[in-house]
Amino acid sequence: MPAALWPSPVSTSDVARAAVRPAWPVASGGAVWWTEDRPEEGGRTTILRLAPDGSRAELLPPPWNARTRVHEYGGRPYAVAPGGAVVFTELTDQRLYLREPSGEIRALTPEGDRYADLTVRDGQVWCVRERHLDGGKVSRSVVTVPLAGGEAAEHVTGHDFYACPTLSPDGLLLAYVCWNHPRMPWHGTELRVTRLDGGETWTVAGGLAESVLAPLWRDDGHLYLISDRSGWWNLYAAAVDGGELEPLCPREEEFTWPLLTLGGLPYALLADGRLAVLHGHADLRLAVLDPRTGLLTDLDTPYRGWESTLSTDGTSVLGIAYSPTTPPSITRINPPGHSNAAVTPDTGRTPALGGAGQGGEAGEEALGGAGRGGEVLAGGSGRLPDPAYLPTPRPVTLPGEDGREVHAFLYPPAHPDHAVTEPRPYVIFVHGGPTAHAVTALDLGKAFLTSRGIGVLDVNYGGSTGYGRAYRELLKGRWGLTDVADTVAAARWLAAEGHADPDRIAIRGGSAGGWTVMAACCRSEVFAGGVSYYGVSALAPLNAHTHDFESRYVEWLVGPEDLRLYAEREPLALSGGVSCPMLLLQGLDDPVVPPEQSAAFAEALAERGVPCTYLTFDGEAHGFRRAETRSAALAAELAFYQQVFL
Repeated sequence: MPAALWPSPVSTSDVARAAVRPAWPVASGGAVWWTEDRPEEGGRTTILRLAPDGSRAELLPPPWNARTRVHEYGGRPYAVAPGGAVVFTELTDQRLYLREPSGEIRALTPEGDRYADLTVRDGQVWCVRERHLDGGKVSRSVVTVPLAGGEAAEHVTGHDFYACPTLSPDGLLLAYVCWNHPRMPWHGTELRVTRLDGGETWTVAGGLAESVLAPLWRDDGHLYLISDRSGWWNLYAAAVDGGELEPLCPREEEFTWPLLTLGGLPYALLADGRLAVLHGHADLRLAVLDPRTGLLTDLDTPYRGWESTLSTDGTSVLGIAYSPTTPPSITRINPPGHSNAAVTPDTGRTPALGGAGQGGEAGEEALGGAGRGGEVLAGGSGRLPDPAYLPTPRPVTLPGEDGREVHAFLYPPAHPDHAVTEPRPYVIFVHGGPTAHAVTALDLGKAFLTSRGIGVLDVNYGGSTGYGRAYRELLKGRWGLTDVADTVAAARWLAAEGHADPDRIAIRGGSAGGWTVMAACCRSEVFAGGVSYYGVSALAPLNAHTHDFESRYVEWLVGPEDLRLYAEREPLALSGGVSCPMLLLQGLDDPVVPPEQSAAFAEALAERGVPCTYLTFDGEAHGFRRAETRSAALAAELAFYQQVFL
């Protein structure tokens, strides 16, 4: 008789409210700016500011919505201007607006274009501009937009994609990252420099098989950058006029996440010349690197990892930290060697400025005993349960395809009144991307399951980032094979190790993860059910209708368009192999994976009489943002598991 699910205090509304989280922190002049998503306000994004005196202000009241749609995945939608003004992109029309310190807001650009990677310098907004032209064509360039008003000036054009435009200290040179179709930025990019007076341009680093990211000027003649030429995204120094790159700290670790959104920098230059850096595998640790000696010193924090964006005012470091019991929180740390009145003197730590501390109550310690008086900002991360209901993830490796290692995080069921005495039902989580990875940040969506007695295994299948270029490229030409083989292997490992009841293992994922869910259910019989959020089911329609940024991605993941090859790989063509129930959830305004993808798969299963529930949500795009949608989707998911695990 299958074991019953446990009662849990973690509700669907708790999970929906947890989507209120800070992002894109910027430190400047003693103040801190960041964005915050508001699921209960229709999913809009606002901008907040914490002043040096501790006062906080929300800069954009409803209905303003600060989001950029460049590449559709967007990125940091604002930049801070001198004097406390803020330039931001409004979602509804994608225009740039200037918010004055007085609160007055005025448009800087006409409608029709999109803007991202914003920086304000000498009265100009430097940014990447994206133009959508007739016939579905898209062009991008690096431009400046005057804060005082007037037409944008184009400085660099000719490549399909641009990122990270950054001016030299003397303002004479512009460094930037660029690449062309069919490559993605984790396949091959170039770091180029253009002399603004005359337009002379040259390549500093990169190429077809080297991913170069995140340039930062050390001085007028030298740049820092990240490259994976060693097989790992490591830090280098480069002379602007050419020559060999100088590795600063060679390690078989990553110093960044993949470039999927624009506007973040995974390291920061301190006033004394040291670099605040992030390094590790799936979870990145915060450290200080002395580029002169190569000495890397980890900072002692209770956090498991940091998101791949840092900011500094020269002395303190601002970033988004997390742990299995702490949601992503904007945290300011003063590395040893600097003084800052807000820092706890004996630890070099400061309180969290966003998110929620352990236990989730204002005034509790967000830094595990080292950062006293952690402050929870308005909205925060909602109500957190007693930590006894939170799972403790542990990294595991399991045998995958051809006996190689597959990386994953195991989240056993956790409940103060129930012990695990027998194999439990499990859900395998499959991340999207697919060039991405799972981390161990507190996720109430997982706690929603584990507190009910359903375990979770979050799989970083072959092709995931965080484990070097060779692991990342295991998916080249094998999307729908390697990812499927690894998730099937994960299910079998769960059963063999006694964690899971082999008859009660489900699989769920979104976007590219939804593709893997559908493909795994087509190609195996190990799953009791599959849940796909806005998943890909057919390749030719995806190529024809998806957005420009990923429009050639399938060529690398599967191969050049070939209907016979596609029929051997795509879930829609293989849907006859599905024998388990499925739940498909889809936003009807999705520009990345159009609704027809889920609808076609649902129809194919219905024709064969395979149980399939297909739920659609008006006004939702790629990734659900509204609280009511998140809550309804999770309720449907739990009901589905209750049925398939009986």
